[in-house]
Amino acid sequence: MIELTLAELARLVGGRLHRATGDERITGTVEFDSRAVTPGGLFVALPGERVDGHAFATTAVAAGAAGILAAREVDGPAVLVEPLTDAHVPDAAHDASGAAVLVALQTLARHVADALPQLGIVGITGSSGKTSTKDLVAALLERDGPTVAPPGSFNNELGHPWTVLRADTATKHLVLELSARGRGHIAALCRVAPPRIGAVLNVGSAHLGEFGSREAIAQAKGELVEALPAAADGGVAVLGADDPVVAAMRARTAARVVHAGRAPEADVRAVDETIDPEGRARFRLVTPAGEADVALGLRGAHQVDNALVAAAIALEATGLDVGTIAAALGAAVPRSRWRMEVGERPDGVRVLNDAYNANPESMRAALATLAAMGAGEGGSRIAVLGAMAELGDDADAAHAELGRLAASTGLHRLVVVGEAARGVHEAARAAGLSSDLVPDAASAVEAVHPEPGDVVLVKASRSAGLEKVAEALLATWSAAELAHGRAGDTQ
Repeated sequence: MIELTLAELARLVGGRLHRATGDERITGTVEFDSRAVTPGGLFVALPGERVDGHAFATTAVAAGAAGILAAREVDGPAVLVEPLTDAHVPDAAHDASGAAVLVALQTLARHVADALPQLGIVGITGSSGKTSTKDLVAALLERDGPTVAPPGSFNNELGHPWTVLRADTATKHLVLELSARGRGHIAALCRVAPPRIGAVLNVGSAHLGEFGSREAIAQAKGELVEALPAAADGGVAVLGADDPVVAAMRARTAARVVHAGRAPEADVRAVDETIDPEGRARFRLVTPAGEADVALGLRGAHQVDNALVAAAIALEATGLDVGTIAAALGAAVPRSRWRMEVGERPDGVRVLNDAYNANPESMRAALATLAAMGAGEGGSRIAVLGAMAELGDDADAAHAELGRLAASTGLHRLVVVGEAARGVHEAARAAGLSSDLVPDAASAVEAVHPEPGDVVLVKASRSAGLEKVAEALLATWSAAELAHGRAGDTQ
């Protein structure tokens, strides 16, 4: 964040000073969690589902906040904005007061983005793989200079400006992940921080229930490339070459287009691809600037798609050579939780925790990764799967197809969690796969009962909370408990 006084902040966001002289200087970070406030920071008082940030203003001041951005009077130096009574209230705001604070936060973020002319802004969207690709891009661009990227999936109306406000005069690259729950959402995020480089990975079934059709999803995702500057002004659109819907977005942008994918006509592509017994991809990276071998440490063949987009962005955003990019891709490790995390117990049981979210495309990728991973001697491949949310009218068919897919990928056993995923269980059993249907995460832990050498995949939509299954399966085990096959207490 660049330094500002409260008086400057008030002018920027159209607010008024409260219990402040205006000379108070914001020198720290901008936070909406009072526990994260640092001396000199700005606390953003947002109403939440369970608590109202205004109630924590005193706590923030005690922690050293230089000021508070709020919608009503608080006990401390603040800039107050008027509630937007006639405004659309996004999910991140919860009410009209929160909407006013959120709009003010976004206005501040745009000011910071405009005030940092050296900042190269990259935007990434797609139905799946956004976070993993964002993490890879950040790992590459860090080789070129100070880089800011969001933690996890901070990709909505709140997380997006919060990330922008992490940038300062030393920052060279800003990597942003853009999500959408409807038309216009990505365009609005682009107005907060206009990207010079934008990447669309794919258009799949995620959020189909909210959008209604794949065509509507494509329309929303393509807002990113529409927001890019023209090629003459340095705009670059990186498009997934293997998704025809994404490749066709070249007609929607004035930016220069770079295609990345496995397709032979892609500008940045992979050849000679193999998967090792740990589910890690090896391939030859082919680019207009040269070629290099890549050995990914990340698991899953789908990571090749993410790596190709990341490499294309790095080539456009930096002066890094292809060999350096290939080495950085190979050195990259998971940065965001519950996405293809592999943990191993003392008895050799491995758990593949991919429980952050799920849709038909990411389920296929996860099952393919499990199939590629070799179980230990005498071990089995086991999947613990839950429901895929937000699929609308396609939910029943998608869950049934997932069950059939699970039965065809060499699994030894399946545990399905929750009534909403019953279709997976029934289709898998009909196809001959041993499957148990259990009501919740706790029951799933009891049902899995892995043996030494087993590898267990855990995956579902975020609402299922199956990360608890993975965490319980990886809990510390004592020698006696290992002998009896019972989990110990988590330390």
